Amino acid sequence: MSAELGWPSVLAHRMERQRLTARRPREELTAVTGAIGGLQAQSASAAELAAWARIDGLRPGDLDRELWERRTLVKTWAMRGTLHLLPANEYGVWQAALDTFDHYLKGAWLRGFSITREELETLLDGVRGALGGEGLTRDELAEAVAAASGSPELGGKLRDSWGAYLKPASFRGALCFGPNRGRNVTFVSPQAWLGASPGPPPEEALDAVTRRYLDACGPATAAEYSRWWGPRRPPQALRRFRALGAEAVEVAVGGEPHWALASSVEAIARAAPRRAVRLLPAFDPYVIASPRDEPAVLAPEFKARVHRPQGWISPVLLVDGRSEGVWRHERKGGRLEVRVEPFAEPPAWAREGAEADAERLAAFYGETLAFSWG
Repeated sequence: MSAELGWPSVLAHRMERQRLTARRPREELTAVTGAIGGLQAQSASAAELAAWARIDGLRPGDLDRELWERRTLVKTWAMRGTLHLLPANEYGVWQAALDTFDHYLKGAWLRGFSITREELETLLDGVRGALGGEGLTRDELAEAVAAASGSPELGGKLRDSWGAYLKPASFRGALCFGPNRGRNVTFVSPQAWLGASPGPPPEEALDAVTRRYLDACGPATAAEYSRWWGPRRPPQALRRFRALGAEAVEVAVGGEPHWALASSVEAIARAAPRRAVRLLPAFDPYVIASPRDEPAVLAPEFKARVHRPQGWISPVLLVDGRSEGVWRHERKGGRLEVRVEPFAEPPAWAREGAEADAERLAAFYGETLAFSWG
């Protein structure tokens, strides 16, 4: 191992690389989204607040404008098979890396979703052929695939509410999301909607994504990378680190082996806590990528309050890189009620930082703040 690093410096560095130490200007929204590995977007409001936590001058509705008017962001299924917002100008790289997913071609997946590989390929070809620059709803896409394949049953599979058959199409670059039509989502061709060009070879793209991960989330273990990227076992993730050659090195953090970009090791060692406090929303990229069983990051007795059943990740009070509490907010008649529940009594500067972030959130919504601890 090339270095022994302490958790305080590691967390300080991660906060900086996740753009949480100081907010960036509004014009860097797309670049920041790419730098942190995208915004998880099952919840549009959570994705918006993850951007708000990092961007100064962001206004409600800005992400929608970037997605549907300026088309600088793209919404698609990505890491872990979850919805993400990614930079449109990097779409080819991310899609090529996602093209290395092959779990949906294996017998267990095919049996579980009652489809043969030949039928799945026909379905995916039908999706690619049906989509252009004008959005199709799920029902319209299902009808188009049924007509093209001559199989109403095959087309009907696209109506599955979980999107099981749509995700492989997104991994292959056949679809991304278009603007909602009323309450219905629509899908478009990335090539027609974004003018997307093919990315690099998949293994080269996966190397690029691995570098991005280590830059934003490192030092990290193979197990952490495996969980972030998915579906990939830790031995496979370790091979991805080693595939970077001299660019990635093994370091010790708290006496345990981790991997980091070689170019970052000195900066990590120099990093120091800066009394940085953030109110992070549900599913924030920082928390998603953080270790779940490391006491230096999250006291084990509070793990269940942050990492909840069915993959839910709570909004977190982040203090110098540690999850030190949870919080919630509610908008009521022009007033924003924010309640923070710390895991332990915070120092005065952390309380002040949390209240200041809550004031920023109220200003973001244009409402009056009602703040409480409890």
